[in-house]
Amino acid sequence: MFDSIAPRYDLMNAVMTFGQHQSMRRSAARIAQPPRNGLALDLATGTGDFAIALQEVEPTCRVVGVDFAVEMMRLGQTKYNGQVQFTAGDMLKLPMPDNIFDCTVNGFVLRNVADVRTAFTEMYRVLKPGGRAVSLEITSPRTPIWKDIFGIYFDHMMPRIGGWLSGNPDAYRYLPQSVHDFLAPEAVVDLMRAVGFHDVYFRRWALGSMAIYVGIK
Repeated sequence: MFDSIAPRYDLMNAVMTFGQHQSMRRSAARIAQPPRNGLALDLATGTGDFAIALQEVEPTCRVVGVDFAVEMMRLGQTKYNGQVQFTAGDMLKLPMPDNIFDCTVNGFVLRNVADVRTAFTEMYRVLKPGGRAVSLEITSPRTPIWKDIFGIYFDHMMPRIGGWLSGNPDAYRYLPQSVHDFLAPEAVVDLMRAVGFHDVYFRRWALGSMAIYVGIK
């Protein structure tokens, strides 16, 4: 599905977030704290925007982007002219050794994986001791008035706009359903703690429509 919408994926991210998706990634990248001359991992990297956000925070940090949506990564290679080392792989079974990365990041992917606990287990495995995992994800707002406004846009307007722009209506009908079916933020941080992360917390952004999850190995 993601390969099929790859040519319009970046445009749709901009439309859906009213142009705020890149600033969210940059803020999350700062929280990830990529170190000087370090090594970072962007999981489900897509076209590499989160990977580049890490390099903007720390230009000396080398970033590996892993995904099994190969067409997305091909677009990213062209877009960023080789700045990211793209690697084909499944974030539930990463093709990397233990204890190698200083930080891991991922954006808008947790609700798409088959097993969220396994995803966090793999992040924990490949991080160095003291390494930081940061995940950015859409969530349902709780503020009553904004919750209703967001629901009208996200559940009804956005799928129609996404289907029209991408040519794949099914992909954008799937998106709101995946958010509604996903775990509550409190359950996500419980999973992070269960696999070994400490100092775990989450923070709501964008009037509660985004959540960032942070944990340290």
